Amino acid sequence: MGLFSYRFCFLKSITLIIPKAQKINVMSGINYLTREGFERLNSELEDMKSRGRSEAAKAIAEAREKGDLSENAEYDAAKEAQGMLELRINDLEKQLANARVMEISDVDISKVTVLSKVTIKNKANNATITYQIVSESESDLKAKRISISSPMGKGLLGKKIGDVAHVETPNGKLEFVIENISI
Repeated sequence: MGLFSYRFCFLKSITLIIPKAQKINVMSGINYLTREGFERLNSELEDMKSRGRSEAAKAIAEAREKGDLSENAEYDAAKEAQGMLELRINDLEKQLANARVMEISDVDISKVTVLSKVTIKNKANNATITYQIVSESESDLKAKRISISSPMGKGLLGKKIGDVAHVETPNGKLEFVIENISI
């Protein structure tokens, strides 16, 4: 009976982990990164492999000492946390394996590409804003860095100064005029 409960809890943990794994967005093919972005991901990976794994192992060992594993919620939580840590490590390893570090000198400013800064004007309200196009792992809307795979990023990619980008949003289709492209 105890073994059956353990398997049930283990399967329950797997069931909880799988949907989260499906939400991890890893771009197929090349993952374009800045030097800083590459170093940040590499640092996070090394930290998770060393400190993160040792903390997870310690938490599992402490929970295991508390008795019957079949009814030990702390043990189940520690195992689930370990599973999530391993998923994140796997995700980072995939991103870094497919990474291509882009240098500023590699950026073609004749059209919108990864790492270019693009100034756009909304045709509906004439609002002007500048975004930098980056990879998913480096996107930060507050810093005006948008992902190449976002609807806005996809709509702007490949456009030249003067082109109109059509972007599909939940509120409908928006049109933006490309005013400037820079590094």
